[in-house]
Amino acid sequence: MVNLKNRKLGEARSVIREIFEYGNARKKEIGEENVFDFSLGNPGVPAPPEVNKEIVRLVRETPSLKLHGYTSAAGAPDVRRAVAAHFQAAFGVPVSADGVYMTCGAAASLTVTLHAVCEEGDEVAVLAPYFPEYRVFIESAGARVKEVPTTQAFRPDPEALERAIGRRTKAVILNSPNNPAGTVYNDKELAAIAALLQKKSAEKGEPVLLIADEPYRELTYGVPVPCPMAFYPDTVVCNSFSKSLSLAGERIGYIAVSPWCAQGAEIVSAVCGAGRALGYVCAPALFQRVAAKCLGMSADVGEYRKNRDLLLGILTRCGFSCIPPEGAFYLFMKSPEADAAAFCERAKRHELLFVPSDAFGVKGYVRISYCVERSVIERSIPAFEALAREYR
Repeated sequence: MVNLKNRKLGEARSVIREIFEYGNARKKEIGEENVFDFSLGNPGVPAPPEVNKEIVRLVRETPSLKLHGYTSAAGAPDVRRAVAAHFQAAFGVPVSADGVYMTCGAAASLTVTLHAVCEEGDEVAVLAPYFPEYRVFIESAGARVKEVPTTQAFRPDPEALERAIGRRTKAVILNSPNNPAGTVYNDKELAAIAALLQKKSAEKGEPVLLIADEPYRELTYGVPVPCPMAFYPDTVVCNSFSKSLSLAGERIGYIAVSPWCAQGAEIVSAVCGAGRALGYVCAPALFQRVAAKCLGMSADVGEYRKNRDLLLGILTRCGFSCIPPEGAFYLFMKSPEADAAAFCERAKRHELLFVPSDAFGVKGYVRISYCVERSVIERSIPAFEALAREYR
């Protein structure tokens, strides 16, 4: 009667969502102010004022039927031109408007791209730690996940990546700034990855695609985020405005294909076909236009920095260990016991909700989302102190 694989996906929410729903139930039981939920990456800083101004302007000045009607399947032409112009202005990359496809957020961007390029039995390499839903997106496209370990500081390890790329490797996904570690890959690291991918592409006789997942690009703490297209020609960027503009619920993003991609025209056609097959055509029309006016902007990163520094100080004083993140809004903290899931269960006794790192492809860490109201962090101090005492 139903597809068994999809039924199982529906019955088993992601670990992140399970913890989030547990937190919601717990808040009803003991009061929201008594639960310290650091599970979900839901933006906690308002959208920049330009977003609301543009929404109001569009609603007032644009005829309703035009504003809320269908755009072209790949997105409104003027919006795609704006995204392409942004790549040229910001990164010096002459992306074509025809190489831009507007999507329903980064999840749709990745899903469409993977369905566009993968065939049954292909492999997609992901650097661990990685966003858990990558596995769902990759496997739904008929491919297999190839986990690639990073260094102890969660930075790319070219030797490990070289070992991971084989005959069936179709693509490598890079996520910088990284969820969950907050790592930002620098020029030297991207150059090394690009050189390796060019070497492997030559060996295979066809390009290994680089898929750059960049929803946190604008959320960094004084660290530049290089553009992967400037280093490697066979690159597709998947982006969203969910995190940068705090528009997670509006589901708006895009796919951009490098102008230097060897099979760029074929990839664009396949993206359009995959979007059609999956039903991801005509992304939300109003927010296509809002996003086009707010390219390169971000919510107040200073607020996230304050949360990061406050929480990092608390954890350090308590004796916990984590590498200060360069971007995004997560702390990846080392678990004081080998079993991160067991540590998270113990933290629940103090109403502290974290996500164990097993879901992200590594062991012995927990992800703590600090995109919360500052008062949540301040109220959580006694709970962190009590948890730390249990491990002394």
